[in-house]
Amino acid sequence: MTSPVAPRAGAAIDAVTGPDSRRLANRANLEGAGRQFEQVFVQMMVKSMRQTHLAEDIFGSKALDTFRDMQDEKLSAAITSAKPLGIGKAVVDFLAKAQPDLNDTGDKAVP
Repeated sequence: MTSPVAPRAGAAIDAVTGPDSRRLANRANLEGAGRQFEQVFVQMMVKSMRQTHLAEDIFGSKALDTFRDMQDEKLSAAITSAKPLGIGKAVVDFLAKAQPDLNDTGDKAVP
């Protein structure tokens, strides 16, 4: 029988970030995650719109559904890269509040 693995010394496990929070230490990583979140949100929105059927689909098939899913993924990527909705930025701003070193964007207000 195997013995349970003991956590490494100094490896604190946080309930929110998990055992490895290095990926949150960089503002660029956080903004990339915000863009990906917005893309997934738009993709779910497009998929939800496609599920509203106004008529019976006579040419429907599993292959066509798979193609439409891939098409929706590319469409959501194009939508969010051309004109972001701002959902990703709001998520980034919210998450950056918890880390003061990520809040410094370089533009300080002059009193």
